[in-house]
Amino acid sequence: MRTTHDTPFTAKPDTLDPQDWEAVRSLGHRMVDDMVALLAGVGDGPVWQAMPGEVREAFKTPLPREAGDLAGSYADFQALVQPYIGGNIHPRFVGWVHGGGNPVGMLAELLAGGLNANLGGRDHAPVEVERQVIRWSAEMLGFPSTASGVLVTGTSLANLIAVLVARTRALGGAVRQDGLQGCPLVAYASTEAHNCVSRAMDMAGLGTAALRLIPCDAQHRMDMDALAAAVTHDQAQGLQPFMLVGSAGTVDTGAIDDLMALSRFSRLHGLWFHVDAAFGALAMLSAQKRPLLAGISEADSVAFDFHKWAQVPYDAGCILVRDADLHAATFATQPAYLRREERGLAAGRPWPTDFGPDLSRGFRALKVWMTIKVYGADKLGAVIDRSCELAQQLARRVAAEPELEMLAPVALNVVCFRFRAAAADLDQLNADIVADLQEDGLAVPSTTMINGQLAIRVALVNHRTSEADLALLVDGLLAAGRRRTAANPQMNSQGI
Repeated sequence: MRTTHDTPFTAKPDTLDPQDWEAVRSLGHRMVDDMVALLAGVGDGPVWQAMPGEVREAFKTPLPREAGDLAGSYADFQALVQPYIGGNIHPRFVGWVHGGGNPVGMLAELLAGGLNANLGGRDHAPVEVERQVIRWSAEMLGFPSTASGVLVTGTSLANLIAVLVARTRALGGAVRQDGLQGCPLVAYASTEAHNCVSRAMDMAGLGTAALRLIPCDAQHRMDMDALAAAVTHDQAQGLQPFMLVGSAGTVDTGAIDDLMALSRFSRLHGLWFHVDAAFGALAMLSAQKRPLLAGISEADSVAFDFHKWAQVPYDAGCILVRDADLHAATFATQPAYLRREERGLAAGRPWPTDFGPDLSRGFRALKVWMTIKVYGADKLGAVIDRSCELAQQLARRVAAEPELEMLAPVALNVVCFRFRAAAADLDQLNADIVADLQEDGLAVPSTTMINGQLAIRVALVNHRTSEADLALLVDGLLAAGRRRTAANPQMNSQGI
């Protein structure tokens, strides 16, 4: 690995631009070639490998004071970074809901980096690119063309924005100046809602205790009777229900709440209806799966990620809000240095910063825009259909293996199961099997808890995953389980 560099990167005296542009061009071409080669053969190597101690130590060097060498820094990247990534570009990364990226999006990142556009606002083409992406998103979800939206880092931030907009609706714009002052707002989500919903309540100043977690039914969907009882109880206590959060693709099982029923309930009780659809929203691109999301078009706001099922490189989250005026009332400010004009570069209102907390914003819209333009919505929908079909194939394989046991129904693309054995600690056995597969580099599943039992969780999101990859995963998993049970005479597989 490179730790010192003999040839400095020579910049011009009064700028960071190089003296030798041709040298930069040549190395840049090599970087692109190397990344294309990496993606072309991404399934050939291990999914993940642990970082050796000496590699970690290499990241503890002091702040560089003198000029370094661009080629040497790239060599360090190849030695220290590239081999030890999380692996979600690999076809057998199936542990978490991470998209696999795509080569078009990769090249779009290069273009965006070259332009170095700030998308906080003002009148320039990159802002129009983001506005078109928002209009496409509204069309995809069945929202009106007048809906507002903004691209953010991910659904965690998008959910926070939704909570803040709902708070403004409940308390009025004065809450931005006066604060909460002990207001009695309460919100509702299922016990399977993502933790970022609770964190959003925390960061909005409402507190996690103001989020009521409603039990789920056998299909892991919010129990409507329990929801009604909770709202009635809170109203009787003098509290003010203000928001209902539905899930479209829960993090544990991929379940989808009855969004139509939640929409009707929200209208009846005057609640802001928000849908956390981090990956599930993209199922609207699938003619087969779209009916499962009936009701999402009735939401007041929806949060989702392009960097999951749409395969856009990280990061690319989105929030859509039906009421653009309310959305802007939650965030817009106009200090003198951000004065909007009718002409010139400071024109083009409203600005993206009027719809979220960020003023300095990168051109993440370009990779979304180019991905959709190049592949088309129908192709992305076909990728989603393929993921769901692979999930059903895996579920059938699990059901056919006596040593494996399904722990939850398959709603979309997430399969939860476990290895069965007569083990004193079956949870630990399954956790060890997952770690064995990860450390072997064969595959990366993850774990979660289903009804108090540790489950092996396979989330099929990557467009590169095939039937052969799933066969390798299951074969490797069975082999790991059998090795561990054989090594312990007190254990035998299948729990018998």
